[in-house]
Amino acid sequence: MKNLFWLLKWMLKAAIFFTLFAFALNNEQPVTVHFFFGNQWQSSLVLVVLLTFAMGVAVGVLGMIPWRWRQRHLAQPKDVVSTASNTPAHSDAPTMVQPAYSDGL
Repeated sequence: MKNLFWLLKWMLKAAIFFTLFAFALNNEQPVTVHFFFGNQWQSSLVLVVLLTFAMGVAVGVLGMIPWRWRQRHLAQPKDVVSTASNTPAHSDAPTMVQPAYSDGL
């Protein structure tokens, strides 16, 4: 049963790859991308689509970095027991609970 799922998974991956490969072969027409101030760039359509997708992924990943850093910072333990004395380094005062997600607004 495990081998059957492994085979189905690889068949799905192969089908996706060949579909995208056929898409690339069918879109070899040259296109012109017009920038500001009269600048332009001419390339194949599939390359423009691929670069646009890659730039979108990069912007998404870079946009998630501050949120990820904040989550890692909040997940670090704050109560560290001092080795020099037997008393813990924290107080018994209640602490503020941060929400799991904040969009900054």
